[in-house]
Amino acid sequence: MTLVVVPVRYPLSAHSTATLAEAIRISNDRGAELSILHVDLYQDTNHVSRTELKTAVEREFGDLQQARYVVRRGFLVEETILEEIAAEKADVVVIGSGQASQWKRMVRKLLSDPDIGAYLREKLDCTVITVDADGRTDE
Repeated sequence: MTLVVVPVRYPLSAHSTATLAEAIRISNDRGAELSILHVDLYQDTNHVSRTELKTAVEREFGDLQQARYVVRRGFLVEETILEEIAAEKADVVVIGSGQASQWKRMVRKLLSDPDIGAYLREKLDCTVITVDADGRTDE
């Protein structure tokens, strides 16, 4: 089955909500499973639980039948997301434009002018869709 992964912030920001709405639409259109991922940073000590993440998402979107909720602890958000996407062998990754900008800064340290979408597609072998705060997408 196709897997769509969407990293989000907790508590859900307006941008995370827009990104998640697009990921839900894509998941429904493709008959795919949806993995909703939050990275709980060690240095922030928020200790977000899967239940808290699920409750917040369901409050906003209702019950999502094909969804699973994942909370990973890590030091670096981008690295933890990449590891999770690779481990889950995601077919589609839906990220917010802010997340794409963070990855671009990270990759810029390695390359002079990175195309973050191309970089992620090469490293992850999946479709990468970027969503801005207004819900517009760039695939």
